[in-house]
Amino acid sequence: MKIIVPMAGMGKRMRPHTLTIPKPLVPIAGKPIVQRLVEDIAEICNEKIEEVAFVIGDFGKETEAALLQIAENIGAKGRICFQQEALGTAHAVMCAAESLEGEVIVAFADTLFRAKFDFDRNKDGMIWVHSVQDPKAFGVVKLDTNGVITDFVEKPQEFVSDLAIIGIYYFRDGQNLKQEIQYLLDNNIREKGEFQLTNALENMKSKGMQFVPGKVDEWLDCGNKDATVYTNQRVLHNRAAEFKLDTERFGSSVKIIEPCFIAPSAVIKNSTIGPYVSIGENSTIENSTIGNSIIQNNSSLNNMDMKDSMIGNFVIMDGKSKSFSIGDYSTLLG
Repeated sequence: MKIIVPMAGMGKRMRPHTLTIPKPLVPIAGKPIVQRLVEDIAEICNEKIEEVAFVIGDFGKETEAALLQIAENIGAKGRICFQQEALGTAHAVMCAAESLEGEVIVAFADTLFRAKFDFDRNKDGMIWVHSVQDPKAFGVVKLDTNGVITDFVEKPQEFVSDLAIIGIYYFRDGQNLKQEIQYLLDNNIREKGEFQLTNALENMKSKGMQFVPGKVDEWLDCGNKDATVYTNQRVLHNRAAEFKLDTERFGSSVKIIEPCFIAPSAVIKNSTIGPYVSIGENSTIENSTIGNSIIQNNSSLNNMDMKDSMIGNFVIMDGKSKSFSIGDYSTLLG
């Protein structure tokens, strides 16, 4: 089994947090989004993951090394592929063409999930979906009475289905997908100006290939600051036992309302933290009350009353009270 992770987008909706690092490396409960995605897939796959191919932009050698380490951590070979221009989901997958053979999972790196995957290897593929209230912003699928997918529709402006494609796909033979994407590229077949994966899937279906939906219990988006803070909350909630803390190490002046992730090197004094707070390495919190927030590495917060916030790396804040979205290397004083 191979995993392809397209993640070359600019992450504009996550600015200022994506001005210094790509969105999939933003931490959720102490781990980058893409690391949690790959580990979750490996955990429930019940197959050895041979390779993880990351499709990225020009993110730099440090990011490339971090991604290769994520693959190595699950016992897989890492591959770095490049998408120089944002030309759509199908184009992004095709940038990892060398990995499109045999069994393949394609997982776009701006989403997390909670589910138990059961692979139906009698079908040509599976598309994981989740019911949404407003499907206009998503690719959706329609099903027949046997639960087989009959149509793939990209961002329908009139209602056809509420089963949104969450961005995780299984293909029994990646070579079939490669051929259909190549057909789109060779004939310049675009939708809304881009090469869409749903068009390749539609072509595969029209040739007799069968796809079935996979359902997830929870779909967690990391598209903007508020969604990412909520995803952090849900990961902490769903994995509360994993984040159990020895609260006595902080002393009597500190109250921790679990679940929280607090890095071993973080320092907390005279504060109330939680619930649903993640604090990164070497960050210091003093004289503060903080709830439902992400604080990244090497930041210093003092005299803060803060919730529903996302704070970057190397941030200094003192004497503020509200919700914040503060990028790296910022200073905000009262």
